[in-house]
Amino acid sequence: MKKIPFLAIVLLACAFSAHARDVMKNAAMKQDTTKQDGMKEDAMKKDAAVKPADPESKVVLDSWNDIGRKLTALAEDFPEDKYDFKPTPAQRSFAEQLLHAAASNYYFTNSAMGKKLPAAEDPKRDQYKSKADVVAFVKKSFADGAAAIQSKGEKGLTETVVYGDQKARILDIAYGIIEHSGEHYGQLVVYYRLAGLVPPESRPKN
Repeated sequence: MKKIPFLAIVLLACAFSAHARDVMKNAAMKQDTTKQDGMKEDAMKKDAAVKPADPESKVVLDSWNDIGRKLTALAEDFPEDKYDFKPTPAQRSFAEQLLHAAASNYYFTNSAMGKKLPAAEDPKRDQYKSKADVVAFVKKSFADGAAAIQSKGEKGLTETVVYGDQKARILDIAYGIIEHSGEHYGQLVVYYRLAGLVPPESRPKN
């Protein structure tokens, strides 16, 4: 049996060792490159998932329609035989609350469209005798306001108009009325509870 010189064995071992290191190094580099590619891909996906902010006209329109939807739901749901319910004699009835909120919408709509402000803040209950009459008025008031917002557009909403005894941006008037509607929505929710009823938004969702 032919003996292999010791030096050749050492050189062979070193060669295998160097080759192994190269393989491991290449594998590590490949893994690092793959990891970096994955991180870049995740970052790109994250950037793609972040949507730009909605334009102001869409934000205010969505807010307007949302509180309109909630008040309309109350108007449609509350029993007609309880429409004249009042927590105390000094307060507005359920129907009068709805009429007040709906009529107030025209302080925005008329201002935006260059019309005179409503002569009276609260319509008379005698003008809207049935539940159907009140519901129709609530729906129309919010539909008219939404149409005004859409007609003004992004630029038109920043215009200033005379509002009472001062000038105000149309956009600011819209937000003021939205807040006003929200306040009356909150009051009507209390009316629901005092009448022993559960408001639509508080009911379990199927």
